[in-house]
Amino acid sequence: MSALAEKADSPLKKKPPSWSDIWLKNTKPLKHVVFTMSLQSLSPKDPKSQTLIPTFANIDRTLLLSDELLLQILSKLPHLQRNPNSLVCKRWLNLQGRLIRSLKILDWDFLESGRLLTRFPNLTHVDLLNGCLLSPRDSGILLTHRLVSMQMGSGFCSNRKFLEEDLLPVEVVDKGLQALANGCPNLRRLVVINASELGLLTVAEECLTLQELELHKCNDNVLRGIAACENLQIVKLVANVDGLYSSSVTDIGLTILAQGCKRLVRLELSGCEGSFDGIKAIGQCCLMLEELTICDHKMDDGWLAGLSYCENLKTLKLLSCKRIDRSPGRDEYLGFCPALERLHLQKCQLRSKKSVRALFRVCEAVREIVIQDCWGLDNDMFRFASVCRRVKLLSLEGCSLLTTEGLEAVILSWQDLENLIVVSCKNINESGISPALATLFSILKELRWRPDVKSLLASSLVGTGMGKKGGRFFKRT
Repeated sequence: MSALAEKADSPLKKKPPSWSDIWLKNTKPLKHVVFTMSLQSLSPKDPKSQTLIPTFANIDRTLLLSDELLLQILSKLPHLQRNPNSLVCKRWLNLQGRLIRSLKILDWDFLESGRLLTRFPNLTHVDLLNGCLLSPRDSGILLTHRLVSMQMGSGFCSNRKFLEEDLLPVEVVDKGLQALANGCPNLRRLVVINASELGLLTVAEECLTLQELELHKCNDNVLRGIAACENLQIVKLVANVDGLYSSSVTDIGLTILAQGCKRLVRLELSGCEGSFDGIKAIGQCCLMLEELTICDHKMDDGWLAGLSYCENLKTLKLLSCKRIDRSPGRDEYLGFCPALERLHLQKCQLRSKKSVRALFRVCEAVREIVIQDCWGLDNDMFRFASVCRRVKLLSLEGCSLLTTEGLEAVILSWQDLENLIVVSCKNINESGISPALATLFSILKELRWRPDVKSLLASSLVGTGMGKKGGRFFKRT
């Protein structure tokens, strides 16, 4: 028994120690290592003892690239990466600013202080519209219009002109235009409001490549400055906007514009006055004019006859016009536009048969007719479109008074019709389609037929059990 006891207590039979036992028993070496590390972290670093490897790793290797080469690299990156790239360093921020070409100014001080031109020296498209508005930045009330969107305070009355009293003074706007023109000689597009003749003259003298100008709250005197921009090709004039601000552009201003900007290709007149003489002057002087847009006009009767002088006009758009021309005159004095290809009517009130008849006669050479959300277009009004014999595309949307019979009476006379689009015209339905109209549909290149939303919804719900006034869920017992 003693021999067995001795063998059991012999060192050969002892259990080997684990790593945890060794770690907990021998704590002195560990304390020594921790103490040594803490001393090294507290001791001052000797620059001579530092190696070259970590120093080289901290060097910005993009410093070896020239600004021109780095600009080429940054310009190849997607636009979504521009903002993150500008946060890398101050150099990248400045280089990224040189790549920006288009900008909308919201803070006028940014332009007046000179920071705009320092931050973005190569701008070609500048929008100053919102920057010219004195609107509270912390207001939760947002005024949205077709032309402008701005924040406004709660202390307003219903009969005031919102933007009439909330605009920067003319002198301040002109001073900003002078700074912009001196810093951006390659400016090509400009949007501004409440500028004067002197401010626009400065832009015309310094920015010789200016091609597009959008001017809000303009008048005849301001157009003298626009006439000095000889290379203008696209011009948008906004004179009067109901409820926002009031201004006036008459035949005098239109004549000044026509004589000064003879290279116009696109012209939009919004809220402008005028008459036959102003439209005639534009047609005679602006021989390159291809697109004319007239929005909410205040023109005198008889202006439609002036369109015949626009011999190269290809597109005519009438937007939000409460009337077309109450007294267009006799047919022999109307004439027509020989090169006209597209006629667009959107949100217009077609009340007078005389004006609608005269409009289609002036536009009898069109190949595309687009009518969208126009009030008053019934069968009698639409019948005047039969004078347009060369129509290839017809698009009707929101014409609730037009019926299938009225549509058929006109389009069957168009031998060249290839595309037909009918959307949301509730009085046009499939039950009134004649065999002749069905035959025409079969030979069209494009047919988009969604006149009645209710019938379309009903046909899509067939077999689903829905649309039966709750019969799917409530059953009689």
